[in-house]
Amino acid sequence: MISALYPLRGVSFGVTRLCWRICLAAAALTVAGVLVWQGLRAAGAPDPTAAHTSPGVAILDIAVLVFREGLECILVLSAVTASLVGQSQPQRRPIAAGAGIAFVATLITWFIATGIVKDLSQSISALNLQAATGLLAVVVLLVVMNWFFHKIYWGGWVSMHNRKKKSLLSSSGGTEISRARLLWGLGMVGFASLYREGFEVVLFLQSYYLQMGGKIVLAGAAAGVLLSGMVAVLTFVAHQKLPYRKMLILTGVMLGVVLLVMVGEQAQEMQLAGWIPNTPIPALTRVIPAWAGLWFSVFPNLETLAAQLLAAMLVIGSYFAARLLKKFGRRGN
Repeated sequence: MISALYPLRGVSFGVTRLCWRICLAAAALTVAGVLVWQGLRAAGAPDPTAAHTSPGVAILDIAVLVFREGLECILVLSAVTASLVGQSQPQRRPIAAGAGIAFVATLITWFIATGIVKDLSQSISALNLQAATGLLAVVVLLVVMNWFFHKIYWGGWVSMHNRKKKSLLSSSGGTEISRARLLWGLGMVGFASLYREGFEVVLFLQSYYLQMGGKIVLAGAAAGVLLSGMVAVLTFVAHQKLPYRKMLILTGVMLGVVLLVMVGEQAQEMQLAGWIPNTPIPALTRVIPAWAGLWFSVFPNLETLAAQLLAAMLVIGSYFAARLLKKFGRRGN
């Protein structure tokens, strides 16, 4: 009877992979459609004093980032709870409770952060505040895209949580700690796993909130949370082995595009605020079309192009640094 279920399990996994590929294709077509629609609507003549990100593109940017951070959180939680099976399965509950509290804490952090931004908007000009929050968003996105950081993150952050969990469980088995302390410790593991990602998202979204308002941010965040929730259900309820590595690489490529767009737009906002100079490149004025500034924040001036080149070099350089670190780590072992 049990052996008869294996073909059904294989079919179920195949259907899941097919549905996932269809969703990815639909998302790619949606992104392309939004870009074309925005270009036609603006007639290829963007206003350099206005925000260049359309509501549709902003929602997709936010959804991708929230989904990416959600994936990382799910991977950490799945790594921590993987060994909690059989009689140890009830010990997953305090970890889940800690993650739930972290989600509420993230919402509270959001309201605190937006309150601070509102207070600052009363004493700082709109251009200066927009440039400052945009710079913060770029820094957060650079951290998210930093492969070297993530090599250390997955090697240290995940193993630290696992060591903490094992330490708590071993102490509990030896009656060295009380049950309340065990539950508290496991809850803190779940809390830290989610709140770290949530805090990054809150910082990143302040720029979008200032430029486009709460409705756009809510729509993008809701889409990202919905996608993350679907993956969480498949991981923890349906116990499906999803291609997490491919998903992270795909969202990483998408965030790479978002990063370059944000860096270009941020550099222009800093120019409008008078933070940095604007040095046009006449030779590129005829080469770079007007719609490139609208879609990808690519402008024919030295500062914006240099900022985008530097951001790309940091991300690509950190990727190769992470590979070298992994290579030398294997040699050391």
